[in-house]
Parts: sequence; structure tokens; C-alpha cells
Amino acid sequence: QVQLVESGGGLVQAGGSLRLSCAASGSIFSIDGMGWYRQAPGKQRELVTFITSGGITNYAGSVKGRFTVSRDNAKNTVYLQMNSLKPEDTGRYYCKLVGAGHAYWGQGTQVTVSS
Repeated sequence: QVQLVESGGGLVQAGGSLRLSCAASGSIFSIDGMGWYRQAPGKQRELVTFITSGGITNYAGSVKGRFTVSRDNAKNTVYLQMNSLKPEDTGRYYCKLVGAGHAYWGQGTQVTVSS
């Protein structure tokens, strides 16, 4: 079984920064990619960013230029550096791991940006 544990969320003022971490553990034999999704109350979950095992990244247009995803394959960990945060970035952020035809989700970490 695979476990994903997110950390780093919290309350921050607009214009501030946060760094999220997601550590994967368990029976991990192959990772095709890891990414971040977020969900605001009453809205559907949306892709924020994703990074493949080959290092290819993509970003939602709303966060491009402000957020940066990175990884440490040796530690099975993915990070999300969030700068210039806006109130519309508020939501619960979830880590996702894809590998060997399976998808795994973390429990999420709350990010709240006040104006």
C-alpha cells in the first residue's frame, strides 16, 4: 500500500508564500509522475501542476509564474513552492502519485489566503 502525506499548509496573507511537501511511502515500485490538485468549497477538484518521472512539468494558467513544482526522486517527495498568493488560491491541496496503472491520493492540506 502507498501512503502520501502532505504538509506545509496554513493561513497566509495575500502576497505571501508557502511551501508544500508530499512524501510518498510504502510499496512503490514505479512512479510515472506526481502532482498537486486543489479544491475550493463547492467547486470541483482542479489540476494545479504535475511533474513526470522524466522531469516534464505543466501548470494551470492561473498559477503559472507564481508556483513551482519540484521533486526529489530519491526521497519520493514532491514540493510546491507558492509565491505571490492570492485569495483565489484558497482551497484544500491534494498530492497525487501515478504509477504502474494506479493513482494514489493524499489526505490534503488546507491553504487559506486572506485579503
